[in-house]
Amino acid sequence: MKEIVLFASGSGSNVENIVQYFKNNVGIKVTCVLTNNTKAHVIERCKQLEIPLLYFNRTAFSKSNTVLNVLKSLKPDLIVLAGFLWKIPKDLVAAFPDKIINIHPALLPKYGGKGMYGANVHKAVKENREKETGITIHYVNEHYDEGAIIFQERTVLSEEDSFETIAQKVHTLEYEHFPKVIEKLLLKNG
Repeated sequence: MKEIVLFASGSGSNVENIVQYFKNNVGIKVTCVLTNNTKAHVIERCKQLEIPLLYFNRTAFSKSNTVLNVLKSLKPDLIVLAGFLWKIPKDLVAAFPDKIINIHPALLPKYGGKGMYGANVHKAVKENREKETGITIHYVNEHYDEGAIIFQERTVLSEEDSFETIAQKVHTLEYEHFPKVIEKLLLKNG
């Protein structure tokens, strides 16, 4: 059985999509969700999905080994950042080499880095009159959005697109491709 641990900071729509995708898969299971936000809607989603959820604060995450020790005890085959906004500490990256992945709502290396998430990305794409945008799934290293790229998918944009319609196009790509890429990675690493 391959086990996935998810990290989320917000609504949890990607968490729900991933959990639903693997719900009837006998070989892959989401075992736990970790969040840094006590007000995040992902908490309610986890209750509805009956997925264990753990909350942690910044001290537990980056100033102690609390989260690292929890992850070591869970022994995940893959750690998936699904709308998680904090930078992953070096010791956590080192403990799980090539086992932490993230999805970014743009075609990296464009529109990556600190502060480039969610609506901030889509507004920047719109302001720069990009002809396309998309998603990037990448390994996580100690820098924001700089890990090796695993997968990218594009969508065409028009002048009429608002940042909200850009966001919707990107979410559609996320929901379609993120679980499939997770599955391929887990099967490849047999």
